[in-house]
Parts: sequence; C-alpha cells; structure tokens
Amino acid sequence: MSKIAIIGATGRAGSQLLEEALRRGHEVVAIARDPSALQGRAGVTVKAVDANDATALQAAVSGVDAVLSAAHFATLPARAVIDPVKRAGVERLLVVGGAGSLLLPSGQRVIDSPDFPEAYKAEASAGAEFLDTLRQEQQLDWTFLSPSAEFVEGERSGRYTVGKDHLLIGADGRSWISFADYAIALIDELERPAHSRQRFTVGY
Repeated sequence: MSKIAIIGATGRAGSQLLEEALRRGHEVVAIARDPSALQGRAGVTVKAVDANDATALQAAVSGVDAVLSAAHFATLPARAVIDPVKRAGVERLLVVGGAGSLLLPSGQRVIDSPDFPEAYKAEASAGAEFLDTLRQEQQLDWTFLSPSAEFVEGERSGRYTVGKDHLLIGADGRSWISFADYAIALIDELERPAHSRQRFTVGY
C-alpha cells in the first residue's frame, strides 16, 4: 500500500485513478480546486489547492510516495508540477499524458496529421511540451502514460494493450481506451514499475 497524491482528483481521469487506487487499498491525497465532493471518503485526504500555487502544491504533496498528475496541460505546465514535487522530496511522478505526441505508422506525430482537430491542438501541444520537459529531467523517476486517440467514458473491463511511442489501433481501426481501464494501467505501473523515465501508451 502506498500513499499517493492525485492532482486533478475530481476530473474524468483523476476520479477514476482515485477509485482504482482506493479499490487496491492505497491512501490518497486528493488535490483539486474544489475537492468538497470527496469529503468523508475513507482513505482520502482532501486538499483544496490551486495547482499553479507552487508553495501550496509542495505542501500538499509532502510526505507521499508518488504523485499522479491528471491536470490539463494547457493550464498546468510541466515545471509547475515538477518543481514543487521535487522540492517536497517526492521521487516518483506519474503523468496522465496525451495522445497527440504519439507516432502514427508513418512516423508522423498524431498532432501533426492533417485531420487532427483544431479544438484539441492547444492542449495536445502543451502535452507534447510537458513530455519533452520530462525527458530532460534527471532527478525524478517519472512516467508519462499516453491514452489512445479516444479517451472516453466506458466500462472497467480490466483489459488493455501496452505500446510504447506509437498510437495503438485495434483490428477494427479504432484507437481508444476507457478512463476506467486507463486507471488500471496507471495504477499497475505505480505498483509494478516497468516504464521508469519513459512514455508508454495503452489501448485495446
């Protein structure tokens, strides 16, 4: 059992990570601007923190074994997470990544493909920058887990396929993963590290 902090614990990905962590007996520090909905949950300590407040974030994550960041990249850049985590003395950082920086079979990044939706470009670009910053990080034991192209609500099937830097595409031509099964994959990585200082991806 570990004590973990989840930044963005009330979001779609963060809330599934919280549920999966609790399901497995981990203790969770839930960090969000308004975590009031999580008050009273067994195994959960809530911290109402604006993650862009470096001093508050450092205090919130102090004493945990690992930090999981599920915040939007466009609102919380890499250094805003990395620096407070390091100052708090936490050695492990696991990041809910994006699919935009994954590679297509052609070797082109997903975000650079002609049909990539304009509405998602700012977030995807910020995610790619976050990954680039992590790849230069020498101190933290980090992991960046990219979902498949479609990151959606869905059942917790308990199954997923692992890839590295290329977008996973199923036999049906679809690239997708549910938030619940993604959470299983990231908590699996927390418990049994296999991608230290690496990015990997999951899909069906």
